[in-house]
Amino acid sequence: MIGAHLDSWHSGTGATDNAAGSAVMIEVMRILKTLNLRLESDRAPGAVERRGAGHPRSRSYVAEHFAARERHEAEAGAREAGRLFQRGQRSGKIRGVYLQGNDAMRPIFEAWLRPFEDLGATTISIRNTGGTDHLSFDAVGLPGFQFIQDQLEYDSRTHHSNMDVYDRVQRADMMQMAAVVTSFVYNAANRDELLPRKPLPKPQPLTPQQPTTAPAAPTAAAAR
Repeated sequence: MIGAHLDSWHSGTGATDNAAGSAVMIEVMRILKTLNLRLESDRAPGAVERRGAGHPRSRSYVAEHFAARERHEAEAGAREAGRLFQRGQRSGKIRGVYLQGNDAMRPIFEAWLRPFEDLGATTISIRNTGGTDHLSFDAVGLPGFQFIQDQLEYDSRTHHSNMDVYDRVQRADMMQMAAVVTSFVYNAANRDELLPRKPLPKPQPLTPQQPTTAPAAPTAAAAR
């Protein structure tokens, strides 16, 4: 599964947050279809969109199709199921991927990133990162990951501002992102074995007050 979200802001169009990511994911599907690349996985690819603090829609999607984090009733089936790659905010190049605490994924991601070393995608960080839909999958023990990206001017200029417009999107970076994500999707779908899972987290009872803000993703430099 691949995902991104749309988060336009006052007087802006949400170009870097995250129309750029949404466009990359559409391009990934176009590339796979155009090249007629067979995906061996019998689970159809899809995408989820984050709308609102706390990721309620992605949580609902995961609960409906895989497992509810407060019960884990479907945990057996869930752990045989999908994996999500999330293209986070910003329009900067992909520099690597966060392991989300799942160190068993390190050699797999090292192999998948090797063809893109000359494009600057080399970093693998054990760190968790927040703010996107992959957290809803990770919460029920499913592999969910977000890529490390160049910050560019996201925090200083475009994030939730009227300057988050098309002019701030970097065309060459978008092409690099599409190539990396397409390769990850192809490798994940055609892998003979399931991706390594972390130990199933404990059920998380619903709380009356959901978080109103999502944690910011660390920068590429901090991830190293």
